Amino acid sequence: MSTTSITADRGRPSAIGWQLPPFYCPIERRTDLHAQAELLEKQAVEWIDDYGLYPDPTERAWGLATHSAEFTSRIIPRGAEDAMLLFIQWNYWANAVDDWHDDGDNATGTAKIADHSARLIRALEYPGSAMLPSNPLTWALEDLVARTRTLLGPYRLKRFMDGTRDWLFGAGWQTANAERGIMPALNDFAAMTVSTNGTRFTLAWCDAANGIDVPPEVLYSAPVQAFTDAAGFVVSSDNDLFSYAKEDHLDQPEQNLVNVIAHEKGITPLEAVPYAVGIRDRVMTLFLRLREQLAKDADPMLARYLESLSDYVSGCIIWQNNAPRYASPRNRNPLPVPGASYHVTYRDTPTDPATTPPAIPSITWWWDQLRG
Repeated sequence: MSTTSITADRGRPSAIGWQLPPFYCPIERRTDLHAQAELLEKQAVEWIDDYGLYPDPTERAWGLATHSAEFTSRIIPRGAEDAMLLFIQWNYWANAVDDWHDDGDNATGTAKIADHSARLIRALEYPGSAMLPSNPLTWALEDLVARTRTLLGPYRLKRFMDGTRDWLFGAGWQTANAERGIMPALNDFAAMTVSTNGTRFTLAWCDAANGIDVPPEVLYSAPVQAFTDAAGFVVSSDNDLFSYAKEDHLDQPEQNLVNVIAHEKGITPLEAVPYAVGIRDRVMTLFLRLREQLAKDADPMLARYLESLSDYVSGCIIWQNNAPRYASPRNRNPLPVPGASYHVTYRDTPTDPATTPPAIPSITWWWDQLRG
């Protein structure tokens, strides 16, 4: 596929510039997709159209511009197809809900978010509870829930529901901040970004598709949870860079790592970017150190989990680089621009080489899990 320069379709500059800083990601960068990526995408789009998930061709175009099939095929390049198809469909559905949660300056209020979240969780736990309005999103959800409960065993289903709760919990917190006109402090933002990013929602499906079953006493141990959170923080920080231009038209600045730092330091978003990248790179360094530490005593199942999260971190960069949702943002384009790309580059060393935790108390415990 040919690529289009991201500046070619812009009538308005980005506050942080169109050329993103080089990414520090010394993980094998897989350029291949899952072998059945095209078939999975075709099946997912047919499902979207069967349920009428999007109300018109424009919304459909922007929904497909998330490239959810590519996202799944890059972070799970060798997964089971039945689980991958469900996850792709969940992602398209979740992005539609996410857009409803945060619809520009007229974002849905906290009360509606809390009410909808409670109804959604009960729909997952108790199919047929009839707590959601009858519409295409609900009809699609009912299909997803029925097939998910058939595919996943009790433990994986519980992890998926907990991951969904965590994502909705983060969305509610973020919406409450916006409703009150609050830009969160860096410490608060760092504590919540793994939730708002839906990390555990995603990783439940990565494990299901990859056939990974880490015992609870290992998965929920502090070192493995710190490793998991570090992965989610890096992915979320990268998304804050890729999605910055998509949200920079709002009267109230979006809650992302760049704007949080800019607000806290009293500087411009462009001036905040090096600070944001520095923090992100320190967490990436921690991620690599924890991965090495955990690998020393890992059984085959934990080793696969470590590899899966590495695919998650590196695959997300490649996916976001080429997803029209980010590379040709809607606030500047009437329709997604095929082939648009950020043309990202990589660096071999972190911008901040420090191996100690940054001055962010809410995440310092991650570094406490290092031995020696």
